[in-house]
Amino acid sequence: MRKVKVLKRYILSILGLLVLGNGLCCISIVAQDTTKVSLVYLEHSQTLSFDEVRLPDAQILRGDVCFRHDSVLMYCDSAYFFEKENSLHAFGHVHMIQGDTLEGFSDVLYYNGNTKLARMRRNVRLIHQETVLTTDSLNYNRKKNIAYYFSGGMIEDSLNTLTSRWGQYTPDNHQAIFRDNVKLINPNFVLTADTLGYNTESYQSDLVGPTQILYEEETTILSTNGWYNTETEKSLLLDRSQIIHTDGMTLTGDTIYYDKKNGYGRSIGNIESTDSTNQMTLYGQYSEVWEETNKAYVTDSAMLLDWSDSTMFTYMHADTLWTEDIPYQTYSLLPKDSVWVDSVRTAMPPDTLWKDTTYQQLRAFHHVRIYREDMQAVCDSARYHGKDSLLTLFGLPICWNEDNQISADLINIYLKDQTVDYLHGVGNALTVKREGYNEFDQMSGKEMLAYVRDGDVYLVDVQGNAETVFYPREDDGSYVGVNRTQSSFVKLYLQDRQIHHVVFTTATTGVMIPIDQALPEERTLSGFFWAEDERPQQPMDIFRHPERTKRPEQTVSSATEEEEEEDEEEEINNKQNRRKRNNQTKNNR
Repeated sequence: MRKVKVLKRYILSILGLLVLGNGLCCISIVAQDTTKVSLVYLEHSQTLSFDEVRLPDAQILRGDVCFRHDSVLMYCDSAYFFEKENSLHAFGHVHMIQGDTLEGFSDVLYYNGNTKLARMRRNVRLIHQETVLTTDSLNYNRKKNIAYYFSGGMIEDSLNTLTSRWGQYTPDNHQAIFRDNVKLINPNFVLTADTLGYNTESYQSDLVGPTQILYEEETTILSTNGWYNTETEKSLLLDRSQIIHTDGMTLTGDTIYYDKKNGYGRSIGNIESTDSTNQMTLYGQYSEVWEETNKAYVTDSAMLLDWSDSTMFTYMHADTLWTEDIPYQTYSLLPKDSVWVDSVRTAMPPDTLWKDTTYQQLRAFHHVRIYREDMQAVCDSARYHGKDSLLTLFGLPICWNEDNQISADLINIYLKDQTVDYLHGVGNALTVKREGYNEFDQMSGKEMLAYVRDGDVYLVDVQGNAETVFYPREDDGSYVGVNRTQSSFVKLYLQDRQIHHVVFTTATTGVMIPIDQALPEERTLSGFFWAEDERPQQPMDIFRHPERTKRPEQTVSSATEEEEEEDEEEEINNKQNRRKRNNQTKNNR
């Protein structure tokens, strides 16, 4: 019965061609040529059989089966070959070979010669040079030369292992795309993402979604856009990416170039570099960092925010801010005969006596401006030593505390417990306190020490050619006159921000000039100036650049060359004594 039906279909098709004529036949031939469909050929098998009831139009092949389609060879244990449909179903030890670079293995293969789509199932492996793709279900489109899986898979190359829920691989350009639960495992780090592009030839990952790169117990990289080369460990991170170190350093920027192997980073745009150990953050628009020495600089709207004191933050601005770790050695005590002795006095090798450590140094260059609630300052450049908690201001420095203005050629600010302990001005030191509209209490000398307690100056100690101008008042608040003095040193004590009493040397000379008789030049010292316009009044004032106040020619600390040499020698010989004297002064106040 079936043979009769087949014969009828054959006769009808011949009649149809005769009726329609040669024209349609020509069209059919042209259309067939344009499709350029190649046939799947059976190369060999041990047995061939048919089952018209269960598998009509199928050739049943068993034993050492091999098919050929174009340049592809397909081997299996058994197969169903649908010659009319130009397709096949292969089973058992499926092995597909395309050229000399691509091989596929699976338990089952469904292949369509017209669409060139190979659907490989169960225990699938696709091998392309040094890249191995493993999954349970894989579709391989030979026309586009794209393989993709959709129920979980893994791609391995000579360097990395990548897993994901969905993945696609293109052998032509070695490019892969992964989505859903992406994980890249490298000997040095682990990368996790939602979506990831990856090239198995260049080992470069394209970050196209939320991505984390974790170096265990060392560094974490967070980004949503950019690229990361897993071989060179160089990266370009975009869109507010972050680099977080376990030592407390965190870098955030619009664009970050990072060379992990060499410990170098460069950032551009809205940079935040936070040191949680020292509790400070650097801001700016351009920065570079060298991790080995923990050296970094930031420029273009650079700002340092010190948040170590939770009660009041310190804001510093300069054209350029540098931070770095400075190495130094310290010695420790070693046990000897059950007695602790000074290790420096023992005759043991140096490596048992000294240990290497570091302290942090901050340098600020040009147009330095500092704001803190209890102190403000301006200068040309500054340096902070973490070892001594010492901030040094250079280049026409001026400090303000409440109503007090302090200036000198150089100012050292000593910090204790993250707060200002005292200030030390060296060379042409001057302190000014406004008493009225045109009335200023003034003190000047070669050196000046200003001690701070609870944010207020309570003692000013002026040494060397000390001069003062004071405006004493009557009980009703009116001015008595202008009191001018000269002495070798002066100590000014303040209470509630007002002058409590003044201590002069016995050799002090002075004069009281009635207020209505005092000439303009008698109302101020020779080095007097008032720079209130330069003072930062609020944090964002550090970015203002007002014109520096012109200072008069300094004469207070002028000296002959012989006197300068004597002063230098005295400074060298008495450096330690002066520190002891300063400490004693603080203890006696």
